Amino acid sequence: MTHAATVHSLWTTAAAAPDKIPSPDIEYGQLSPTLIVLGAAIVGVLIEAFLPRRQRYAAQLFVSVVALAAAFAAVIGLAAGDYGTSKARVAAMGAIAVDGPALFLQGTILLVALVAVFTFAERRLDPVAHGNRVDSFAAQAAAVPGGDAEKAAVKAGFTTTEVFPLVLFAVGGMLVFPSANDLLTLFVALEVFSLPLYVLCALARRHRMLSQEAAVKYFLLGAFSSAFLLFGIALLYGYAGTVTYAGIADVVDGQVRNVTPALAGTMGNDALLLIGGAMVLMGLLFKIGAVPFHMWTPDVYQGAPTPVTGFMAAATKVAAFGALLRLLYVVLPGLRWDWRPVMWGVAIVTMLGGAIVAVTQTDVKRLLAYSSIAHAGFILAGVIATTPEGISSVLFYLAAYSFVTLGAFAVVTLVRDAGGEATHLSKWAGLGRRSPLVAAVFAVFLLAFAGIPLTSGFAGKFAVFKAAADGGAGALVVIGVISSAIAAFFYIRVIVLMFFSEPRTDGPSVAVPSPLTSSAIAIGVAVTLVLGVAPQYFLDLAGQAGVFVR
Repeated sequence: MTHAATVHSLWTTAAAAPDKIPSPDIEYGQLSPTLIVLGAAIVGVLIEAFLPRRQRYAAQLFVSVVALAAAFAAVIGLAAGDYGTSKARVAAMGAIAVDGPALFLQGTILLVALVAVFTFAERRLDPVAHGNRVDSFAAQAAAVPGGDAEKAAVKAGFTTTEVFPLVLFAVGGMLVFPSANDLLTLFVALEVFSLPLYVLCALARRHRMLSQEAAVKYFLLGAFSSAFLLFGIALLYGYAGTVTYAGIADVVDGQVRNVTPALAGTMGNDALLLIGGAMVLMGLLFKIGAVPFHMWTPDVYQGAPTPVTGFMAAATKVAAFGALLRLLYVVLPGLRWDWRPVMWGVAIVTMLGGAIVAVTQTDVKRLLAYSSIAHAGFILAGVIATTPEGISSVLFYLAAYSFVTLGAFAVVTLVRDAGGEATHLSKWAGLGRRSPLVAAVFAVFLLAFAGIPLTSGFAGKFAVFKAAADGGAGALVVIGVISSAIAAFFYIRVIVLMFFSEPRTDGPSVAVPSPLTSSAIAIGVAVTLVLGVAPQYFLDLAGQAGVFVR
């Protein structure tokens, strides 16, 4: 029988048995937010390839802003069409969940990314170089720091406009991450949003060696955490014979009807389940920055370009907590007695560790990094509650926290001296007398981090601690309040330093930003105050969004 005849007979066999390979059934409308962002990222890559260099910046900024706004509109459309409540379902052949928490977190990520893109596009802070406006990113990323190629790139006025498609790819991964409904989709989404972040961390225009060191640390530790996650997925698959969340949950609860002999052999093996679940948890706790998986956070936050740090600190937390909630509440609710004590321990050391170590910091970006670790501990208190209020309080806290963080890092970009950003705390002394407005805005963000009433931080902390107390974790709340008190000390210390210290003669100046960064900071302040003064509507919104589709 010849080769052609073989192929022909295969074709006829396939045609005779059409039900063997089912055609995939994709709900494009329900996946539209992610598809819009990833489509725009691909357009951004084409812009880099085909547009002349001086037109790229405007084109990339336009494409990014339009795509993120359109994707947010799509999320609102899905929510208005009741996909968050009564029509919640699993789309893309079981790979993606379209439900309340997914839509709420996707909306938050898209708004955060939209505000972050404004800070990425800022070009008025650094002095003009060779007649060209410059941004926070290296003139030519591939050039050796300080080498001839870099000098030539700066002289020619090059700008790294690739940061915009990289951000869009990262956002695309972050949109899938909290809505993934099987472990393989979770892993692919993790890689899709991590890899662009590794690159973005290395692109600082000033302090390039520090920036590249930060990127290498993040990449190596991120690779470790991905390996743990993947190994955990393999063990869970070995335990349950499936990677879908519902399938694993059924095996954990012992509700599987038709058990194959192969599956029956592994189903009784709880070691596979416990070790696999723990490893997947480790991968997610690394992304959250919980102790003891937090070692990358201060170094990476300090070394990365500040707009990237702000975006990463806000958006990655939202995506990772979404995935963590779905894993614990949908896949492993049957293991609650096993994972709650572990998460108690993680939450306690994260709250205390972040707050205590932050007291010793002398760099503003490292201070905010340790503060973000402490906040991860506070949010974990809501995760441990294992009640519907726990879910909704975590959603609210994530939305509130992300805008405070973005605003705070946007303010950090404004305080500059001859070497770029002046991040050492001693240089912030007397800032309130030099530029009262910038110092006052930063003080608002610090008070929100500290959880002072009438800021979003207070409303978020109150909701999370109340849910934890109602869920039987009262001792955790006591430790949380003590950690908050320790944390309040160093936030208020910075406020005292800014307003009650004498300004140094050689102190930094405050750059006048373009409307882009100004609007990012203004949005941060507005969200902080609105969620602090009138949080009820948003708490109700998070409450309606707090039900996972099973």
